[in-house]
Amino acid sequence: MDLNIAQLQALADLAREKDLAEITITDGDKKITIKTPSSVSHTIHQIGGAVPAVATTPVLTAPAPSPTAPASPSAPVEDASLHTVTSPMVGTFYAAASPESPVFAPKGSTISVGQTICILEAMKQMNELESDVAGTVVEVLISNGQPVEYGQALFKVKLA
Repeated sequence: MDLNIAQLQALADLAREKDLAEITITDGDKKITIKTPSSVSHTIHQIGGAVPAVATTPVLTAPAPSPTAPASPSAPVEDASLHTVTSPMVGTFYAAASPESPVFAPKGSTISVGQTICILEAMKQMNELESDVAGTVVEVLISNGQPVEYGQALFKVKLA
């Protein structure tokens, strides 16, 4: 792994810009970790495989509008009691542990903080995504088996 200073700086800038706690790049036995301060996070637990691992990833939220800036007339009005759960990684979305298992968080279900709401598969690893809020699932924004991008909205939750 040969990274120059400019590439490392770009990774550090990306981590700060996206409010990431850390970025880790591994190539064989070489590992580079860039850490930044981060105040909001939720936990993903790896399931399946010989060694369980825990990774902390940030919750992405849109910045609050400036109190002096007028609201854009074309911008939709967001319900303050709705929370959007976003994907902390690139992967494949699974609504249940297996095709025969019940869905973790179907529309209309009540969820609590720390409850598994879906599985995100990345690089053959199944990662449980736990809810960072309590409330009622108003909308599931993605279909089972669909690919997801980092930061993509997955659920709309009406806060309890």
